[in-house]
Amino acid sequence: MEQMTNYPLLVTEIGLLLKQGREKAAASVNTILVQTYWQIGRHIVEFEQRGNEKAEYGSQLFDRLSNDLTTAYGKGFGRSNLLYMRKLYLTCQNSGTLSHLLTWSHYYEILKAENELEIQFYSVQAAKEKWSVRELKRQMKSMLFHRLALSKDKAGILKLAGTGHEVLTPEDLIKDPFVLEFLQIPEQQKYLETDLEQKIIDNLQHFLLELGKGFAFIARQYRMSIAGRHFYVDLLFYHRILKCFVLIDLKRGEIDHQDVGQMNLYLNYFKKEEATEGDNEPVGLLLGAFKDQILVEYATSSITNQILLSKYQLYLPEKTVLTKELNKLLED
Repeated sequence: MEQMTNYPLLVTEIGLLLKQGREKAAASVNTILVQTYWQIGRHIVEFEQRGNEKAEYGSQLFDRLSNDLTTAYGKGFGRSNLLYMRKLYLTCQNSGTLSHLLTWSHYYEILKAENELEIQFYSVQAAKEKWSVRELKRQMKSMLFHRLALSKDKAGILKLAGTGHEVLTPEDLIKDPFVLEFLQIPEQQKYLETDLEQKIIDNLQHFLLELGKGFAFIARQYRMSIAGRHFYVDLLFYHRILKCFVLIDLKRGEIDHQDVGQMNLYLNYFKKEEATEGDNEPVGLLLGAFKDQILVEYATSSITNQILLSKYQLYLPEKTVLTKELNKLLED
């Protein structure tokens, strides 16, 4: 009788073992597949070098190889797949640098990047953040690497590509601009700040992905009672890496000096009334459709609180513009 009482526990334990085993098997298969494709890429490159074959997209080698391998071994050897296997080897000539956390589907997307710095960055960041392929595609489409790189100098860009985006200071929270295309608000549509806030709440998972690692949502329209008056911050988060509250106010138009002053008031309140032992000083983030750099400089120059200002866009940034700006930084 006692054995039958413990029977459900037996089923649960076996189920957990099966789940863990299958996950390890899947991870192992993915690792072996990526390594195999890397080896295929190496053989293709070595064949080209021996025969002085020009590795152009129009090369007949890939058409012939695709047909022969597909006939012999089935699907998975399309022309584009073979080209990316070759690119995988050329980009990562040490197979030990390949991540066991990334599948071939991840690498297939990452290798679409146009330069080595982007490929390095997305390889590191996708593994570090454990992005799904869908999340990876969204981050690449929104030009995440370019948006982060444009706030750095040349040395900072090279470090970003090599180690990924690390949040060590409040300034590391900034992307300029933040891209909110997932809200699906047409660029010319008239909307209120409350509409923007509601859209963000409705798409909170996407918004957290855009904000980056470490954000935990606490509340919207968080109330602060000061001297008998009530004030409300649009969105309140806690950042588990920086160990501080992050207050976000949304502005439909341009950020002005009054917005900065109001955020300073909120931060002073949070330091005295909300922070507990172990918390670092709170950070304020003002997100507006526009910002004037000179006004920002004067408005924040004498403020000791950490107030960050950034633009948001309701559409994906223009790749050619960001690429041109990034190339200027790299040339300096």
